Amino acid sequence: MTEILQTPKLVVVFGGSGFVGRHVVRALARRGYRIRVACRRPDLAGHLQPLGNVGQVQPVQANIRVRWSVDRAVQGADHVVNLVAILHESGRQKFTPVHEFGARAIAEAARAVGAGLTHISALGADLNAQSEYARTKALGEKAVLETIEDAVILRPSINFGPEDSFFNRFASMARYSPVLPLIGGGRTKFQPVYVGDVAEAVARSVDGKVQGGRIYELGGPQVLTFKQCMQEMLAMIDRKRLLVSVPWWVANMQASILGLLPNPLLTKDQVLQLRGDNIVSEAAIRENRTLAGLDIQPQSIGSILPSYLWRYRPAGQFQRKTAA
Repeated sequence: MTEILQTPKLVVVFGGSGFVGRHVVRALARRGYRIRVACRRPDLAGHLQPLGNVGQVQPVQANIRVRWSVDRAVQGADHVVNLVAILHESGRQKFTPVHEFGARAIAEAARAVGAGLTHISALGADLNAQSEYARTKALGEKAVLETIEDAVILRPSINFGPEDSFFNRFASMARYSPVLPLIGGGRTKFQPVYVGDVAEAVARSVDGKVQGGRIYELGGPQVLTFKQCMQEMLAMIDRKRLLVSVPWWVANMQASILGLLPNPLLTKDQVLQLRGDNIVSEAAIRENRTLAGLDIQPQSIGSILPSYLWRYRPAGQFQRKTAA
């Protein structure tokens, strides 16, 4: 194992036990930072500790709705990273408390101890959006910049990588279903970005190599429609499935029912999000607020998807057959 040279600098990562968080913790650990992972269930974050040397990664309990726990978590921090987000509302987990109030609480706590802040938002964040997810994401950005003017905000498009909830979900559906739905005809554009590239952007921000007070838009090298994403995924898993266009009104009806489930496949808010493209803006490209502007060469889906979608192939990893 490569020896990690540790630095005395402490980075506190909120939401570090999630999909993106695991990659962020790994990237920071490789740089030698001491990492405190603040999460609601530290007993479920033990898998992060082997990513660094003994004692380098420390999970601690914190709930962004409980201010004193946030203040306690950032004590002694040199930098704070906020990855906390939800894709749909459930129980007490609502968009506004998590994306806006939580972001403000973390920013105020970071300011109180003099720590830098990197905040992860999402492409499509817009104060005027109809989607509550997108609107509250924008409100969170506003709260952060009002509190810490030189905070770094990163807006990734759909993240892909091992254990992602996008390509894995549809590949799993394709194993059993002869058809896959294309909401609104599958014309919504995405710019899928590799989770490892997002983690590298976070790490460079912590390193102090990213200009503060700016919003960076992170997208991969390819702009694909939802339909093209499904076609790429099906090609990777060697399966042929019928792609069926679903009108918006039908999608809304389905979302009304599916949204009642504990872990819904589709919600009405997600249908609203699909009405707008999820790609890096021309302004961000022009102003160098992209991965390229951070000197990061983004990975393509073609170079990454085969490494983890192989398990959905009819013949498995070591044998390829005609698509089923």
